[in-house]
Order: sequence, then structure tokens, then C-alpha cells
Amino acid sequence: MKTIGVITPGGDAPGMNAAIRAVARIAHSRNFKVLGFERGWYGLLTNSKKHLTPRAVGGIVQLGGTMLHTLRCPPFETKEGIEMAEKTLRINNVEALVVIGGDGSFRGANELSEKSGVTMIGIPATIDNDVFGTDETIGFDTALNTAIGAIDKIRDTAISHERIFIVEVMGRKRGFLALHVGIAIGAEVILIPEKGCDIKSCEIDKIVHILNTNSKKGKQTGIIVVAEGVGNTSDLAEDIAKHTGSEVRLSILGYAQRGGSPTGRSRLLASLFAEKAVNLIFKTKENQIVGLKNGEISSIPMNISIKTQKSIDLTLLELAEKLSI
Repeated sequence: MKTIGVITPGGDAPGMNAAIRAVARIAHSRNFKVLGFERGWYGLLTNSKKHLTPRAVGGIVQLGGTMLHTLRCPPFETKEGIEMAEKTLRINNVEALVVIGGDGSFRGANELSEKSGVTMIGIPATIDNDVFGTDETIGFDTALNTAIGAIDKIRDTAISHERIFIVEVMGRKRGFLALHVGIAIGAEVILIPEKGCDIKSCEIDKIVHILNTNSKKGKQTGIIVVAEGVGNTSDLAEDIAKHTGSEVRLSILGYAQRGGSPTGRSRLLASLFAEKAVNLIFKTKENQIVGLKNGEISSIPMNISIKTQKSIDLTLLELAEKLSI
């Protein structure tokens, strides 16, 4: 019986549990023994694990977060840490490790593979949707819908009080979530890092012009969606209030976007990605990342994915401007 490992390092994303469940059950059907290493890379440093039998992963498909837990692990980033992780894989006879996470997790996995020789199969799960090689990551759809639901409620208050609301969503380096949320809720302005805009250098005059023009059209309220990586949104709120004379409120959605029950789409992707990951273990010794490309489940080499930045469709900003008139 072959042994494979499953690990969820890095930030959690809705649908990770669905992916763990699917990997365990599909692998069991292929006569694999499955070990889940707990608390991310710390599980490999301390040999903290649990056997993932079909029954052990029952009742988790609808749960957010990760049953294996996750924790930042600075020791893993050292030479000694990698050696300890390699030892754990060796003493447990792990032939392949399924890594459920984002870019940072895959970089760590690739480095560990170079030391251990163990095949790494990545399943992209991050609300940032920034993994190269897949059009969508597990958890993105859930975070998108969570943010939409929250902002729809905020807009009710914005309309009632005729206020401008700035809503900050997650996205320290990338603006995929902010861009899609902004279009979906009908934002008047969307600010993302890829547009080369941060709070200090942002064209405040342009934002004010949009809001004042809307006011003349009879729109006495507005929603501005901002990715957190753009900068200090409190400063932005103060600047807009000063230049428009309007009441401006700031709402930071925060970690609520990473939690909650995964949507049907996030659960479906988790299951499809898991099936592809287990099948790859039979077919290749090369480190791979599973993905969704043009509607098809596929995979690309892990080293290509982690070295390539996923492009964002900036023409969607043009669409957002057309829709916000």
C-alpha cells in the first residue's frame, strides 16, 4: 500500500475541507494510505499527523477552514527545518505530498521536494485567486459571495443616509477579489494594486471627479471597493470627505471573507482538483499544480507556476466604469 500525505499550510480558504475529504476518499479507492499532517509545515517538523480514512473525513465537506489546521512556520524556512520535514516524510514512507494552498505553500513544497525527492502535487486554494496555472482557485467564489452579501447590506445604509462608503476587501498584493466584487456590486470606483495605485499616489482628483459627477446626476451615494494592498483606506476616506463635502464611512470586511461554508462551486472545484491530484500521483514523479483552464481540469509544472505571475484582466475596470454611470 502506497502512502501519500496531505497538508494545508498558509492561509485558510473555504473549500479546503472539501479538498481534504476528496483526496482521502479518492486515494482510499485507489488503495492508498493517507496521512494528514497537522498545523501546516509544523506537522512535518514534529511528525504530528492523523490517518485520513474515509470515515475520518466524514461530515466536513460543508465546513470552512481546515480540519488539519494551519500555522505560520518560520523554522520551515531554514535549512534545518527542511531537513526535519524530509526526515518526517522518510520515516512515514510518504511517496507523494498533496499541498493544498497558494503560491507560498507551493514554493515551500518545491524546495522540500528538492531535498526529499518526494513528489509534490499542489491544489490551489486561496481567496486571492492569484495562482498561475488556474483560472480559479478553491475558495475564491465563496469569498466573492461573502463580500457581495456584506456590501449589499452596506449599500442599503449608504442609500438611506446618502453617504459614500469605502469597503476594503482582502488582497495584499493582487486585486482579483476586489475587481470581481466591485463589478458584481456595482461599485462607482474600484482600486487595485495592479493599476499602479496606492493611497499616497492615487489620483484623488479623478475619484472626486467621478463622485461629484455622479452627484450632479442625482446619485447621492457611492461605493468604493478597495483591495487592502492599495494602502491606508482611512486616509483615503478623509481625503474624499474633505474634497467632496460628503459623509464618508469606511468598512473593512477582514477575515470574514476567509471563513464560512464553501459555496457549491468551491466544493465542486475541490472535488475535481482532488481527483486530478490523485490521478497525477499515478502518472508522474514531476511536481505539478492542478488547475482549471478554459473549463477543463488540467495541470502544469509547479516550478513554472511559482515563477510566473498570473495576469489580471484590466479591461474589467473599463467595464466597471461603463456600468457605474
